[in-house]
Amino acid sequence: MSTAPKTVQSKESPALSEKGLKAGSVGLIGAVVIGVSCIAPAYTLTAALGPTVSEVGVHLPAIFLVGFIPMLLVALGYRELNNAMPDAGTSFTWATRAFGPWIGWMGGWGLIAATIIVLSNLAAVAVDFFYLMLAQIFSNPELGELSKILPLNIATTLVFIALACWISYRGMETTKGVQYVLVAFQLLVLGWFAVSAFAHVANGTAFDATAISPDWFNPFAVDSFSQFAAGVSLSIFIYWGWDVTLTMNEETKNPEKTPGRAATITVLVIVIIYMTVALATLSFAGVGETGLGAGNPENQSSIFAVLAGPVMGPFAILMSLAILSSSAASLQSTFVSPARTMLAMGHYRAISPKFGKISPTYKSPSFATIAAAIAAAGFYVITRTVSENALWDTITALGMMICFYYGITALACVWFFRAEAFRGARSFFFKFLAPLVGGVILLVMFVKTAMDSMDPEYGSGSSVGGVGLVFVLGMGVILLGVVIMLVMYRVRPGFFKGKVL
Repeated sequence: MSTAPKTVQSKESPALSEKGLKAGSVGLIGAVVIGVSCIAPAYTLTAALGPTVSEVGVHLPAIFLVGFIPMLLVALGYRELNNAMPDAGTSFTWATRAFGPWIGWMGGWGLIAATIIVLSNLAAVAVDFFYLMLAQIFSNPELGELSKILPLNIATTLVFIALACWISYRGMETTKGVQYVLVAFQLLVLGWFAVSAFAHVANGTAFDATAISPDWFNPFAVDSFSQFAAGVSLSIFIYWGWDVTLTMNEETKNPEKTPGRAATITVLVIVIIYMTVALATLSFAGVGETGLGAGNPENQSSIFAVLAGPVMGPFAILMSLAILSSSAASLQSTFVSPARTMLAMGHYRAISPKFGKISPTYKSPSFATIAAAIAAAGFYVITRTVSENALWDTITALGMMICFYYGITALACVWFFRAEAFRGARSFFFKFLAPLVGGVILLVMFVKTAMDSMDPEYGSGSSVGGVGLVFVLGMGVILLGVVIMLVMYRVRPGFFKGKVL
């Protein structure tokens, strides 16, 4: 008897097949909520605002808009691919159908590696803000220092990962229910912060009241291309995660349309949130390098930890809770992408078929979800024990992996639809021009970031043999994927010879 997966033939997507996930469990609003949760606006903004301001100053809104453009263009290409081939494997499946098994496998690896790494970081951030919250609740600063005790830090991080894995294992309906509460809370607090900051500016009580200027939205006013590129690289990272809406395509209502619409709406919602909070922060604090200024190096690790008190007064604790809920929510929702990508890779025999197992109770990727949790936990324990610099430099290297697999997927759209790209204005824009421009931008950013990260001063300043640690880690993860792929070729040649997908 053949061990190949059961296929569902159709006019648009022959040889793709269902994997046993619970169909119709997520609607448009639920998909958008999970997409926003995965991006984690509260956590992302507190970590990215300061470093981006240090690169581009008051032109922060311009850089956020420039970073938004390739994300939107790529999202449009993803939507077209999903309309034709709704499959939980997304980047892996689509790149395989367009370019063949080798590039498809690496596209899947890029997504899995990036999400596994960020899972460990999200858990670490959740732990830091968990102890900070305890310190604020009990008015005891010493509780906030507990996260610096390595064994306790690691143990708490593993608990957070295990809890997120458990919720994700229970399927999309449980995931969706948790996310509605956590996302609504963080958006409420971010809105509160923005309104309070603008109120301080209006009342003359802001730290460094700065009038909003049209020049803030001009990307050509940034001093140098290096600063521009660094700013765009950061802004691409802050939008990352919207594609989780596509990996749920086999579980959404109207799978050909809903995931693509959810991805586009998610990106639009996020850019509105980012622009509002960025303008509020710059208007209240300015870009100075002293005191509460957004350009102060001492404020860059968590801008909201510094500004929440002056802006929100006694309600500042809500911001700590929002960042905790943001990172915890993203930790849980981020499990969706690697689990479903590994599910698809196992289902199509690109890796062990064990990854293709579905929980009979919850209709979720059982083996793949647990494997993602174990990989994230192992990665965190190893890097955190060896060197904290290695952990944070790997997070910095994420930009390379994000540009890598987004770029491959966008160009897969161009190539897959090449025969119909010029059949009309709509096909030309959505199936050719938009994904082509978006994909080229991201692949250029991939090359630029790789070249810049070879400098030992990039990231933490650590190096290996005179080469920057960020470059070594980023390219090392990609090359690890190549090695595993070659092993899989020997073990499971059917997929690589095009016999399965």
